[in-house]
Formats: sequence, structure tokens, C-alpha cells
Amino acid sequence: MNETRNLIFAVGLSMVILLAWNYFFERPQLAKQQQLIQQQKAETPKIAPISAASVAIVTAEQARSGSPRVRISSPSLHGSIALKGARLDDLTLAGYKETTAKDAPEVVLFSPAGTAKVYFAQFGWLGEGAPDEKTLWRADGAELTPQKPVTLSWVNPQGVKFSIRIALDEHYLFTLSRKVENTSGQAITLSPFGLLSRARPEAEHFFILHEGPLGVLNGTLNEAPFHKLKEEKKHTMSGEGWLGISDKYWLAAMVPAKGENVDANATYYSDQGDRYQVDYTAKPLVIPAGSKIEEVTHLFAGAKKIALLDQYQDQLGLTLFDRAIDYGWFYFLTKPMAKLLNWLYLQIGNFGLALMALTVFIKMLMFPLANKSYRAMSQMKRLSPKIAEMREKYGDDKMKLNQAVMEFYKKEKVNPVSGCLPVILQIPVFFALYKVLFVTIEMRHAPFYGWIRDLSAPDPTNIFTLFGLLPFVPPTFLHLGIWPIIMGITMIIQQKLNPPPSDPAQAKVIAMMPYFFVFVFASFPAGLVIYWSWSNLLSILQQRVMMGVVDKEAEAKQHKIKK
Repeated sequence: MNETRNLIFAVGLSMVILLAWNYFFERPQLAKQQQLIQQQKAETPKIAPISAASVAIVTAEQARSGSPRVRISSPSLHGSIALKGARLDDLTLAGYKETTAKDAPEVVLFSPAGTAKVYFAQFGWLGEGAPDEKTLWRADGAELTPQKPVTLSWVNPQGVKFSIRIALDEHYLFTLSRKVENTSGQAITLSPFGLLSRARPEAEHFFILHEGPLGVLNGTLNEAPFHKLKEEKKHTMSGEGWLGISDKYWLAAMVPAKGENVDANATYYSDQGDRYQVDYTAKPLVIPAGSKIEEVTHLFAGAKKIALLDQYQDQLGLTLFDRAIDYGWFYFLTKPMAKLLNWLYLQIGNFGLALMALTVFIKMLMFPLANKSYRAMSQMKRLSPKIAEMREKYGDDKMKLNQAVMEFYKKEKVNPVSGCLPVILQIPVFFALYKVLFVTIEMRHAPFYGWIRDLSAPDPTNIFTLFGLLPFVPPTFLHLGIWPIIMGITMIIQQKLNPPPSDPAQAKVIAMMPYFFVFVFASFPAGLVIYWSWSNLLSILQQRVMMGVVDKEAEAKQHKIKK
């Protein structure tokens, strides 16, 4: 009996002790940990942008002097890393210049806080005792090169050691190995984060080109163009993959640790001097006392060259990394064209000639379809005098006119719609080629012949200044160069080879189209105008040949009837 009572008492006492332990110790600790985790999940790593309204804009040299630095030197990149905050905030592209002038400075990608074009990358941890943007790190070397990585380190007052080993390849890829060693004597909780922060870009908004935050998380491409993000203020994403900010030719992209699901944001700060930020936060990690953690992340910062993006896509196992180049809806056509164009450029040595060779190649592929279309148009052109006579005969009686015209087409075995389908099938091809020329970095600052020194810039000549003889600068809408005029002439010739529209009002509108396009294309890159002119010229030659074939066939048919 006593043994049973003692057993019941022992069990009861044990339960009281367990409940008391859970209530007074475990539950507060769990609640505190959960609160920290929830707080870290809710928080976005924010480095407050410097407001141009309250802080004077300084030069890049003045901004760089505000922190000790590690120099960056590679065949593709020049710059430095700020030890204050461990920021990658000073980066220029060695292979690209701001202008075509021989003494032009290198293209600036990253610029320190306080400058007019602030743009930087930062990687770290969120949590109590973690380093922040004011932390002064120590470096084990004075220069980062592809042959010599650099390790940054810092120990907080509690004895927790943080380190970032930064390696750089010969192109644009930084590899950051981040390590935390907990020698504080108690468990700590940290969340790895990465961010890109930049001032509002000065680039013009193009409706056919994405510029702004983007990312591929869990296999889905997310894009938040600058102009839309300014309206929406914030765009959220989550999953495993990569994210960054894309310009027309340049890209900065963060790649979190492999297999890591992150919460990401693209944010516009309207009250901080027009700033955009893309950041991600990984799940909180509990680091017991005496333990350490390490993870590897990557940063791409450079030019959007197809071969490099494909290389890193395979090397890092990234999904859709090549979509950082905006290939558009016709990706399956655009990317092969871009690769072929780059190959032709390497073989020929002149981007303009490579462009012409690519146009010829595409014209050859589309030759059967184009021939069918041109044959139909040539037949319609040959029959247009008879159609004009019918129009005069029936006057305003549209029903009788249409019946007579259809009977005439049937008699002549001509299908007026047969030329439309080939044209429709060619539209995606030519739109894809247009997109290739618009986004291809190889066209940037590529010279052609004569006065065209940069195929990515508008034709510099202007008929309204007598091509430079008159010393004045006309308004932008009066800028009309030689190549846009050549393009307009080819469009007019092409129109004259086509059958005139049946509606006189429609005919007048179509007749004005070449003049309209001349002024529209005057502000377009010269490479696009040259492509359009060359394509028109090839079409004129092909159509003229087809018209000769149709005329000979008609003469042979007429001769056979007379016999």
C-alpha cells in the first residue's frame, strides 16, 4: 500500500516539476525564440537610402574616402570594397566606356552612398549582435583579384566572429563564403540577407524592354519594371533561385545559398530621394554555443553577355538566368538569332556587316513564304488597272463592285487573301530580330562605316542643319539623319511595287506612312535603321524579280490563248 502511494506521489511530483519547468522556463524561452523568428521574418533588411534632400551629393572620390577599402582589380572589373559595412559599392566595367571617345571613362555600375548615382550590394545577417552598415571590418589583404581572394572579419562584443571570404573570377562573378563562429557561450539566432540598393536610374523607359528588379524564384520569372514599382511601391517574391536589378545592358544579381528558400522584396522609397531596393532574407538559423555555420552566396555584377549568362546558368544550376536579357515573347526565336548574330560578328569583325549577313540568312529561310506573298501581290498589281475600271463603272454601288471584283479574281485564278498568311507568319521572325538588335550589348558603341560610329546611337547627321554645315541645334523632333531618309526611300519604293488599296482614303493614309516612319525611326539606334533599310532593299529585289516572273507567266498565258 505504501509502495503504491509512494509511486503515485512520485509520478504526481514529477508532473508538477515538468509543468513548472515548462511554464516558468521552456515556455518563455520558446516564446522569446518564436518572437525573434517572427520579427526577423517580418523585417526586411533595410539600409536607409541617403536622401538627396537632406544630404549633400558628393563626388565618388569623396564618398570613397569615407571608409578604408580593398581594391578590386580584374580583366573585367575595377573598383573597391568598403570595409565600413562590407559593401560592394565601387565598381566599373573595364571593357566598356561611357562614350565612344578614346579617353572616355569606364562604365560605372556601383557607386557609394552619397553620390548622385548610388548603387551598391551588401550581404550580412539580421539578428542581435550582427554587424550592420556602420560596422568596420578587417581585411586580410589590400587587393581582390581572380588569383587572390580576400577575407573580411569582425568580432562582436559577445565574442561571436563573423567573416566573409570574397572570391572573384575573370569576368563578373563574386563568390561570398559567409561564416559565423559562436563563441559567446549562448545560442544565437541569425537570418542571412542580401540586398541591392540604387538611386533612380536616368535611363529612358522603353515599352519593349524590361528594366528594373527581376528574379526567378521556384522557376517563375518575376519582373517589376521601375515605372510600375514606383506606382506599386513594393513587390514580393519567395522561393529558391536568384534575384537582382536589370538595366538594358547591365545586371546585378544575387544568388542565395543553394537549396535555400528566401523571402524577397523589391521596394521603391519615394521619401528617400527616389531609391529602389531589392533584398532577400533567408530563414532564421539557431547557432548553439560553440558551433559555427557557413554558407556560400554569389553576386553577378557586369555586362549581360549571352555566353556568360549561359555559362553561369550551368555552373551555378540557375533557372532562367539567361532571361536577364529581355528576349521577349518570342524567346525561342530571339535567343538563337542573338547567338547566330554574335557568331557572325566574331567571323566578320564588324557588327553592321554581321547584321546584314544575318538579315540575308533570315531572308533565305523565309524565301518560300515571301515568294508566295510577293507572287500574290504581283498578280494583284497586274490586275489593278482592270479593278480601277470596274470601280469607275459601278461608282458607289459597293455590292455590285465587290461581286464583279470577286468574279474577276475567280476568273483570273487569283486569291486576294493568299498573300496575307505568309506575311503574318513572318511577323514574329522580324519582331524577334528587331528585339535582338535592341538588347544585344555587342551593338553598343560598335562602329559601322562612314559617319556611323555607334550602331546603338541615332544617326548623328541631320538634314535640317545641312548635315552639319549650319551652326545650330534644331529641336529633337527635327532630327533627321541620312539613314532614316534612306529607309524612307526604300519604303516608298516598296509601296509602289504593291497593289494600291481599293479605298482612296486608305490609300492616302498608307502613302503617308513612310514619311511618318522616317521621323519615328530618326531617334532609333542607327543599327536598327540600317537593318530595316537593308531588309527593305532585299524585299524590293525579291519582289521585283517575282513581278517579272508573274509578267512572263501572264504573257505566256496570253500567247497560249491567242494560239
